[in-house]
Amino acid sequence: MHQRQLGAGGPMVGAIGLGCMSFAGFYGPTDEAESHATLARALDLGCDFLDTSNVYGAGLAERVMGSFIAQNPGKFKIATKVGIRRDPQRGRFFDNSPEHLREALEGSLQRLKIDYVDLYYIHRREQARPIEEVMETLVSLKQEGKIGGIGFSEISPASLRRAHAVHPVMAVQSEYSLWTRLPELGMLQTCRELGVAFVPFSPLARGMFSDTPPDPAQFPDDDFRKANPRFVEPNFSYNEAIVSKFRSYAHDCGLTPAALALAWVLNQGDHLIPIPGTRSVKHLEEDLAAADRTLSATELAEIEALLPVGFAHGDRYSEAQNIGPERYC
Repeated sequence: MHQRQLGAGGPMVGAIGLGCMSFAGFYGPTDEAESHATLARALDLGCDFLDTSNVYGAGLAERVMGSFIAQNPGKFKIATKVGIRRDPQRGRFFDNSPEHLREALEGSLQRLKIDYVDLYYIHRREQARPIEEVMETLVSLKQEGKIGGIGFSEISPASLRRAHAVHPVMAVQSEYSLWTRLPELGMLQTCRELGVAFVPFSPLARGMFSDTPPDPAQFPDDDFRKANPRFVEPNFSYNEAIVSKFRSYAHDCGLTPAALALAWVLNQGDHLIPIPGTRSVKHLEEDLAAADRTLSATELAEIEALLPVGFAHGDRYSEAQNIGPERYC
């Protein structure tokens, strides 16, 4: 797999990384052996950039990863996140305080069985706390040798500029795919201008771009998509009818729908490093087939005709799920 740079001055990593949220059962049950098999195959194929968060399964994803990383030290570049907390009284809330950032980092390092993380993201901004103040804490952690780079998830271009003015930001992570294209309204451009890597999560539209379409009736109660507007009727039926044509087109191109969707993301700029998530070795192999596939101008135009900007029915998040991401357009 060819490599891309993780931000100006950052390390080189495989052009496609691996999102590890599913290791915590976010999309249904999983087990450690299955996750470890996926990580081992990722290494074989040059997929060496792993993404997780301390909040995935209340640390479960990091623990699953850590037991594998301990047996394969130095083989991966690792990103984790901080800033989302849950409390029985307050529920879900955001905390970017110096105390929490430091305490959470120590917990993540312990679970991941490492003493340094390559990229440390603010998972969600605490709006009442100036981003410049948050950057001061992150810069201190970098100077102490605890983190390699600073990142933010789901922030606005304006917030990125404020943070970057304090210290260079390595990466921004946001949802981006053929059915979620908000980052094209300023974020992709700002990242390129500032030398910041853009890391798309959910580049496969939460399973919509798989060979077998998801069945919302089969989602377990704890599946994120159960309450996601795009997977709730009548939106889901509308979306499936459109995406089914894309699946047929992908097969005509000699690719799986997932590989074609990832190839499209990679073609949007060499500063993009998508992180599809999977628990399946088979799906991982199919996804990574996109890494070295350059799409022609004709193919890009045909994809745009099949899945034009704004084709998806339903918001990308429900009202409850949409608390946190910065809205900028």
